[in-house]
Amino acid sequence: MNKITPETVAHAPHEQLAAYLAPDLDRVNALIRARMASEHAPRIPEVTAHLIEAGGKRIRPMLVLAASHLCKYQGEFHHHLAATVEFIHTATLLHDDVVDESLQRRGRATANLLWDNKSSVLVGDYLFARAFQLMVECGSLRVLDILSNASATIAEGEVLQLTTAQNITTTEDQYLRVIRGKTAALFSAATEAGAVLAGAPETQVRALHTYGDALGISFQIVDDWLDFGGAGAGIGKNIGDDFRERKVTLPLIRAVAQADAEERAFWERVIVAGDQREDDFATAQAILDRRGTMESTRQEALMWSTRAKAALRDLPDHPLREMLDGLADYVVARLH
Repeated sequence: MNKITPETVAHAPHEQLAAYLAPDLDRVNALIRARMASEHAPRIPEVTAHLIEAGGKRIRPMLVLAASHLCKYQGEFHHHLAATVEFIHTATLLHDDVVDESLQRRGRATANLLWDNKSSVLVGDYLFARAFQLMVECGSLRVLDILSNASATIAEGEVLQLTTAQNITTTEDQYLRVIRGKTAALFSAATEAGAVLAGAPETQVRALHTYGDALGISFQIVDDWLDFGGAGAGIGKNIGDDFRERKVTLPLIRAVAQADAEERAFWERVIVAGDQREDDFATAQAILDRRGTMESTRQEALMWSTRAKAALRDLPDHPLREMLDGLADYVVARLH
């Protein structure tokens, strides 16, 4: 078992996880590099490497590894599953940047900008195929079921987001389905698959699924809160992108629900009609503050973080359990 030493422990929980799981992550990264290669299409590793090596935190692969170690897995296929979820995640990012016409990802130019939309879509398709090859090699139909269902849910969530964008009648239930698809589905699949691979008792499998689901929902709600300027400046995030793209997220949904006639006319103009003017984002922020929806959204994110932490009580005592608990706190630390 990997040991934490004073020299390797970092301050942030995801850095603690990375230090603890370093030998496993080395194996996963080697597997990723090997499987993203293509003998006949060199553009595939070029595009993939641009995104995979751009400094992401590897949260999803670490969730697989942590869950499998927590449940005392002794084999080698947790590396395959960790690489699988990273490929699925990377494929969805490549597709998302095309759909959103994004120009930057993780502080760098997007693949669709550096190459083209066709390359991004087709390389994303290649990574999905590679992901399925990796998960089949694990030899578990149940793991295959979990990860294939997650892949379908992710795609469904992205399509649902297209239909809710610019629609101020979107409900909180619809919003929850969107963020379960775009974020939480892969978090929960990562933790659940790691437990299933280890042959864990059903109570532990369910606990880790619940943890991943709640962690992913909390993570996305915080992101949506930050986009409207929560926590002020200096957070390393461009605020207002969702507003400009007319995405309907929880702070806005709750503000619309309380809107008077003047406010509703404003939301109709800027979100439905797309007629946005220079000071409209500041006006939107003022409405959210006046209606208290930034604070209620903040409380919603904290509630899901608490739910994630509660799910861990059904798991055995282990340093990794403490790190996963800390990760749930870390996700909402951006709210302060």
